[in-house]
Amino acid sequence: MSRLILTPMEYKGIPMLTAALEENGRICQINPMGMSKSCILGNIYIGKVKNLAKNIHAAFVEIAEGQMCYYSLDEKEPPVFANPKKNEEIKPGDEIVVQVAREGIKSKLPYVTGNLNFTGHYLVLTSHRKELGFSGKLTKAEKQRFRELLENRMPENAGIIVRTNSRNAADEKILIELDLLVQRYQQVLLKGTSRVCFSLLEESLPEYMQVLQNVYTEHLEEIVTDNKSLYEAVSSYAKTAFPENTQIRLYEDKLLPLYKLYSLESALEHGLHEKVWLKSGGFLVIQQTEAFVCIDVNTGKFTANKEMEETFRKINLEAAAEIALQLRLRNLSGIILIDFINMKSPKHKKELMENLQAYLNRDPVKGTVVDMTSLNIVEVTRKKVRKSLTEEMKELAKEVVS
Repeated sequence: MSRLILTPMEYKGIPMLTAALEENGRICQINPMGMSKSCILGNIYIGKVKNLAKNIHAAFVEIAEGQMCYYSLDEKEPPVFANPKKNEEIKPGDEIVVQVAREGIKSKLPYVTGNLNFTGHYLVLTSHRKELGFSGKLTKAEKQRFRELLENRMPENAGIIVRTNSRNAADEKILIELDLLVQRYQQVLLKGTSRVCFSLLEESLPEYMQVLQNVYTEHLEEIVTDNKSLYEAVSSYAKTAFPENTQIRLYEDKLLPLYKLYSLESALEHGLHEKVWLKSGGFLVIQQTEAFVCIDVNTGKFTANKEMEETFRKINLEAAAEIALQLRLRNLSGIILIDFINMKSPKHKKELMENLQAYLNRDPVKGTVVDMTSLNIVEVTRKKVRKSLTEEMKELAKEVVS
């Protein structure tokens, strides 16, 4: 079972709103957010194409005064043009409808796309992929159920992706949400041809609500907060999005703050340290570079009285579970290279790869075990959406200074 914690707190002098997910007694996901700064992720704008970089097949689109973004020209379909054109070729000066699909990470600009996504709790409506798609976590029987429910309800100019949270939802709730998503899409298209450049056509949900929207509800036992306004907002959202048995609790104890009760300061501290100890006595060293994330697995203090191959196998399997959790906790993404302890047995190597992928599958953000190189380095990719925990904390610290 899992528990979602929403609470204002302070960490080393930095005020923040924190959303943390606890599973099996451990914090596996933590999202620190600014108390006032809004998030542009998911926002839809009328942007202006400033210039084209044909060598990288990209355009640079300004969505607000001085806010430049990266747009790929490899998109299969053209965006919605604010001003009608005879052809669909993008040129400097064009005003186009775009959505922020990825935050600016490190030195990289935010990424915008003409593929507009309208995310609900059960479904995602997408403008480019005009077909019915499904979460990979749904079974064949579940996919068939939703295919029968939705095939005759497909919008003419959009596609539908069925999310994992639809699994236990009533058909009526799913269809009501579909109608709401279609209405949102139509409103954006209408505004896109009538508003001025840099107009915000649709603002995304507050960050903490996006966390609610993306959490798996199947095993969610309760949502707890010690802030009355958050409690009221979450209770309102939960009426349509969460199972009826999900408990929304207002925590009230002046002597023991909620973040202290669940040791969120400690979870942040662990998520910012390079070294992570394993129960066996082994440890991980996690380092984030500009190009990729590297993780080194070490035997450390492990002293089992067994043959070496079996010792390495046990440490690697324990490390695989911890690595999956740490990637989620720290929100590390992109290319991830893991130097597990070398094992000779092909059977043990296969077991390790399969276990690692199984652990990654528990994460709402898609992670894929790609391969093991000839040097026994395991290659993993994890989808980039938001800044890492380290980068988020640096941004929050800058806000305090400024």
